[in-house]
Amino acid sequence: MLDHVVWHALTGRQAALAVGEGDARRFAPDVGPFGAVSPPGNGSPEQLAELLRIGSPVVLVVAEEERPFDGLVPFKRAPVDQMVLADPSAMASVPDIGTLTMGTADVPDILELVRATQPGPFGLRTLELGRYIGVRLDGRLVALSGERMKVPGFTEVSAVCVDPSCRGRGFAASLMKAVSQGILDRGETPFLHVFIDNVTAIALYERLGFRLRRRFSVNFFETQPASGSVR
Repeated sequence: MLDHVVWHALTGRQAALAVGEGDARRFAPDVGPFGAVSPPGNGSPEQLAELLRIGSPVVLVVAEEERPFDGLVPFKRAPVDQMVLADPSAMASVPDIGTLTMGTADVPDILELVRATQPGPFGLRTLELGRYIGVRLDGRLVALSGERMKVPGFTEVSAVCVDPSCRGRGFAASLMKAVSQGILDRGETPFLHVFIDNVTAIALYERLGFRLRRRFSVNFFETQPASGSVR
């Protein structure tokens, strides 16, 4: 299930947020850029091009050794580690803090925080993917985390970010604990993705009980407006 997590999310629990048909799907562009082809890679370059016409860019997550399509080159490709919560007890010592559930009225502040911290893609409708919580200080949103992709038995922890002026106060760990506990309470297992060069985040996730499951690569594709070709 987790080897093809985007596809299973798009065709399963989060199918209502997907667009496309057949062997290629993606989230609606204002939800997120992630797309997928039916495993084991039954999609075609033409189907990818159709997803790009719906909205660009499209991000495909594949096994590190794979290439999504022969003859198509992503404009960016980067390795990520998929980590799964193996030891929930590791979070026991993390303090609980006051958090707020994010809603549509919070989206402008969320987008501002995301621009400042770059935790990953976040759109106008990303909140529809799951429960997002945040921390406000004097009315200003300074920390965020929430749920992204969902498949049977698993939910992804995502968008973990803290304003640079508020780092070192434990907000990231406390938010991850709260989000993970909500997932565990539903009888599911939390997992996440992290770029392999983000050593600070990886160290935090390991301290909180997450362990490496598998390495993948994220591939960013976009449409060439002048020619309509895919690159």
